[in-house]
Amino acid sequence: MYAIFEKGNHQFKAEINKRITIDYQGDIQAGTKIEFDNVLVVCDGDNIKVGSPKIDNAKVIGEVVSTVKGPKLTIAKFRRRKNSKRKTGHRQIYTLVQINEIVS
Repeated sequence: MYAIFEKGNHQFKAEINKRITIDYQGDIQAGTKIEFDNVLVVCDGDNIKVGSPKIDNAKVIGEVVSTVKGPKLTIAKFRRRKNSKRKTGHRQIYTLVQINEIVS
């Protein structure tokens, strides 16, 4: 069984007991229950429900595990013949969520 839901501008595929990374939620602590009610598709074997645009009374329930950092991105700026170089890096912070239940 899986569900596809929307959070912000991103769509995620959720399966029970799987972990997904969503955008950083600063006000939510680890161990907190979180619900995603903008469910687009629910598939249970051969039974598939598709919303237009979302399914009423369907939700994905999960628990916040922790906050994690994404991979390091290296940004290099170079201007030719000017003796000008700059190198910086960035690591995005994400919230790790464990999916516990899919209600359809």
